[in-house]
Amino acid sequence: MALPACAVRAFEPPRQPERGAPARTTCPRRHSRVEAELAASRPGSVAASVRAGPPRGVSHGFHSRPLLDKPRKASFSLAGAACAPLFALLSRGRRRRMHVLRRRWDLGSLCRVLLTRGLAALGHSLKHVLGAIFSKIFGPLASVGNMDEKSNKLLLALVMLFLFAVIVLQYVCPGTECQLLRLQAFSFPVRDPYRSEDESSARFVPRYNFTRGDLLRKVDFDIKGDDLIVFLHIQKTGGTTFGRHLVRNIQLEQPCECRVGQKKCTCHRPGKRETWLFSRFSTGWSCGLHADWTELTSCVPSVVDGKRDARLRPSRWRIFQILDAARNFHYITILRDPVSRYLSEWRHVQRGATWKASLHVCDGRPPTSEELPSCYTGDDWSGCPLKEFMDCPYNLANNRQVRMLSDLTLVGCYNLSVMPEKQRNKVLLESAKSNLKHMAFFGLTEFQRKTQYLFEKTFNMNFISPFTQYNTTRASSVEINEEIQKRIEGLNFLDMELYSYAKDLFLQRYQFMRQKEHQEARRKRQEQRKFLKGRLLQTHFQSQGQGQSQNPNQNQSQNPNPNANQNLTQNLTQNLMQNLMQNLTQSSRQKENRESLKQNSGKEQKDNTSNGTNDYIGSVEKWR
Repeated sequence: MALPACAVRAFEPPRQPERGAPARTTCPRRHSRVEAELAASRPGSVAASVRAGPPRGVSHGFHSRPLLDKPRKASFSLAGAACAPLFALLSRGRRRRMHVLRRRWDLGSLCRVLLTRGLAALGHSLKHVLGAIFSKIFGPLASVGNMDEKSNKLLLALVMLFLFAVIVLQYVCPGTECQLLRLQAFSFPVRDPYRSEDESSARFVPRYNFTRGDLLRKVDFDIKGDDLIVFLHIQKTGGTTFGRHLVRNIQLEQPCECRVGQKKCTCHRPGKRETWLFSRFSTGWSCGLHADWTELTSCVPSVVDGKRDARLRPSRWRIFQILDAARNFHYITILRDPVSRYLSEWRHVQRGATWKASLHVCDGRPPTSEELPSCYTGDDWSGCPLKEFMDCPYNLANNRQVRMLSDLTLVGCYNLSVMPEKQRNKVLLESAKSNLKHMAFFGLTEFQRKTQYLFEKTFNMNFISPFTQYNTTRASSVEINEEIQKRIEGLNFLDMELYSYAKDLFLQRYQFMRQKEHQEARRKRQEQRKFLKGRLLQTHFQSQGQGQSQNPNQNQSQNPNPNANQNLTQNLTQNLMQNLMQNLTQSSRQKENRESLKQNSGKEQKDNTSNGTNDYIGSVEKWR
């Protein structure tokens, strides 16, 4: 079988073109590209150099066939030469369909073409949209179809400036003050800021039954009078942080003066040289280091009365003055989970804390060394292990919160031989619960935001910045097993029961105050609605009266005077109000005489009600 002429010429050696004549790299027939590939595969041919691709910087174009980056190897050339007779036997349409199929399966070129065309279309549409916006804003300076290079640059600069401003504003103002920039503020409800800090359930199931008086704690605190807040600071309960809030974080008419480098602040009443706060950061440890309930109740009145120069007064008058002043003393404190507080105190003692300056005055005297022996010998107890800390039977860390909140005079102070231990513990626990319940306020370390809320509602004093809940403390870093935890709970069994009681009372007070707040807000909304309805009815009646007075037919026929209708409307309104007042007075009299007239009360009420209704309807019809 004879080969075509182009295939025969493909195996011949390359011919040198004549000088000045253009080099031919393909067959005369434009549709045959197989012969051109065979010619280009021969090394040293001009077609191979052309096959290597156009010069650098010259594009192939969208519809041109992508050229190979490297010349084909000899194996590919031989394969092409072997397959050339087969391709030559095919018809022209078959060869074209195979070529199209080959290009269609070239995924790389297909992706590049799609990406390039997509970007070009996107840029074209974006240019038209921005051009329309630009023409709307700047009008004569630019047009949709004809946008020069300067207008394009200006438009791009404006768009970039707008995006940059939006990003900067979002970073500068991320809080709730920029609600317009946060669409979720309109779609999602605002989270309750006083939700329980331990992420527990919002609904609380009470265990103890408290009266309304126990739950409603609202003190009419008069900061300009003689009222005094006394802070009972128990060790390692977060009292230092709360004490700083009292002197630095309350909105007052005359804020406390806190100087740099000094622990104490001057908290005077407005216009007076007297303090309204008795705490560590205002008056110092005037009654001893970490004075308890027994010390404060006997020390604070004498300290306050001594500052008022009570020495010049008679002794009987001084006693009555102390009793009157005690009524104005509002005691507050902070409690904490007993296990966490115990571990925190142990870590504090390890660092050298001793609290040797504590007086522990009870019944007018401090305890003796036999009544309150020391757990360590030397200057301090630094570096003691937890086991040694728990083994000391005289350790004041055991049940510290119950001891500091109870009246120790009921059990003979620190003399353990006055009554049996079981009876002593019972008396101390009941005394601590009673004192805690009748305190003006107490908070819990584990509920900082609720503590802030209850203090603000109790004393009607607001804090400037919200409290922060710290869940990571020194006590939380101590890893203990279940056995040690049970032993700590056993050593602090009175504190465990007191804390359970205090937590229940605290959360019930919080729920009660929140419900009371919601009820007051609902009542205010109802009053506003009633007021708006009354105003609407009043304006409706006035508009009707003005419409009747402005009727031209009635003015010409009945009332030649233009002010006569207005006077008539006013008179009718006054008569209507008088009838309504009479009906109200009659109903009030009926309620007062209801007990004395039991037999005929039903008939009289019906008659009076019907008469009042008829009078009201008659007056309304007459007014209309």
